[in-house]
Parts: sequence; C-alpha cells; structure tokens
Amino acid sequence: MVIQSSKNLKRYNNMIGEIDAVYHEASLKLGISDSISKIVYTICDNGGSCLLNTVRKLTGLSKQTLNSAIRNLEKEEIVYLKAVDGKTKEVSFTPKGCMFAEKTALRIIEIENEIFGSWDEKDVETYLALTNRFLVSLREKVKKID
Repeated sequence: MVIQSSKNLKRYNNMIGEIDAVYHEASLKLGISDSISKIVYTICDNGGSCLLNTVRKLTGLSKQTLNSAIRNLEKEEIVYLKAVDGKTKEVSFTPKGCMFAEKTALRIIEIENEIFGSWDEKDVETYLALTNRFLVSLREKVKKID
C-alpha cells in the first residue's frame, strides 16, 4: 500500500524544497558551498562564536561534513576552535572570518530581516508560532518511531 501526502503536506513539502533551493542559489551566488553557508550563518546568528555541537544541531549537517567544513574554514583562517571543557569545543570567527561573514552569511541575514521587517508583526508571530508548533509535534512523533 502506498500512502500519499495530503494536498496540504504536498504544498508544504514543495515550499520547503523551494526555500532550500533559494538558499542554495544564494550560496552559489556568494561563491560558497551550502555547508559553509550554513556554518557561517549559524556562527553569525550566535554572535560570532558558539559551541560546535550547537552548530551541528542547528545546521543539521552530519558530524563528518561539519568537521570537514570546519577544518577547511580553519585552514582559510576564517574560524578557530578552542576547548571549553573536556570534549566541548567552541568555534569562533577570526578577524578575517568576520570580514568573510559580512560578504556571505550576513548578506542573507540582512535579506531575511528585510523580509520579516516588511511583514505585519502579527503575521510574523503567527508564522513563527505555527512553524514552532509543527516542529514540536514532529519532534515528539519522530521520537516515538521504533
């Protein structure tokens, strides 16, 4: 038996796919890979430094992809790692990394802020509340998969 997505789920999945495609196009135009874009974006969004585990969780990248990309960013002197405690590491921008972020991820963040800034505050809150509601429900249901 094949179960198909509902009309609304199909529409939702199409929008998610198209949004991902637009972010991919932005990365291409900025001359960076999707993984580098996600990492630099996440570090920017967290004030210029954050725990490596936070980057992995927020980007959805595999450990292998994240570690490879971070090594490349370190080689290019865009980020550096420092031990916080035990195995915990923090990734931070170098001065060169701050300039790199301005030319890449911060441009995307600026566009997103412009979009949300053009919406009515009530619409923004509704959009975020419903998206969070979907995320929480999805997370709970996925935990129950055996």
